[in-house]
Amino acid sequence: MKKMENMGGFFVAAITPFDAEGRFNPKALHALMDRTIEQGAAGFLIGGSSAECPLLSHKERIDGLMAAAHYDGREKTKLMASVASISTDEALEFAKSAEALKYDAMISTVPYYYKFGMKQIAQYFVQLRNHADVPLFLYNFPGNTGIELDIDSDYIKGILTDGTIAGIKQTSLNLYQMERIKNLNDQLVIYGGFDEVYIGARMLGADGAIGSTFNFTLPIFTKLEAAYSAKDYELAQQLQRRANNIMQALVSCSLFPSIKHMLKVQGLDVGACRAPFPALTDEQKAYIEKVVAENM
Repeated sequence: MKKMENMGGFFVAAITPFDAEGRFNPKALHALMDRTIEQGAAGFLIGGSSAECPLLSHKERIDGLMAAAHYDGREKTKLMASVASISTDEALEFAKSAEALKYDAMISTVPYYYKFGMKQIAQYFVQLRNHADVPLFLYNFPGNTGIELDIDSDYIKGILTDGTIAGIKQTSLNLYQMERIKNLNDQLVIYGGFDEVYIGARMLGADGAIGSTFNFTLPIFTKLEAAYSAKDYELAQQLQRRANNIMQALVSCSLFPSIKHMLKVQGLDVGACRAPFPALTDEQKAYIEKVVAENM
């Protein structure tokens, strides 16, 4: 299997913008894409965790994929479609949509809730890859799926080495596991999935990152990458620390509502998160704004 080309760099795990009535707002998504491409985004993950994926209807998820695919600057960016679903049949439908819309890649978590074994997980990914002619990424997010990927399993080793999987989004602080996955197959495209350990993931061979905070923090991460590439590791560490100060504040107040609040502060109203996500208090908003201003 040949490694995918031009799939490194920063991919924004795009939020789902809503209007005042709580409906999907494609114009705001396009405005977000305009701005983050200017800030250095190489691509976008559409319909993932940051997009409140489990809180969207099937139609809303398709609408989001269509809106990104019809972006006026489509030729300037790469698109990755989240096709994850607990139902294989639904995941296959999303995969066919990604293929029809000419997405550059698709990505899925392992099927969650029922705690399927490694054999069933491998079969799920094989079915996805066979159903649509789109490179398939595995979104390894044990904190949310509740399933630890066993890379010593022959079933998982199989899909990581036989061409089923084109790459991994490692949304886990277990960077050792990420490095071992890369050691299994150096043709995989590897993304760090936790913004707060970006520099560690790069040091261990990640090709880039897919991040939630990249919706508004790309200026600091592009500086971080420049410092890392120039081997100015002291500056890179300082910038990672500043990014982590922001992350800590966002998470302490609820990550996705905080990201949407900061986008509004910066002039892009993307609405609120859906319940049961909380509304931020005035005190939380002020705190987040203060930390961002001090560290960006």
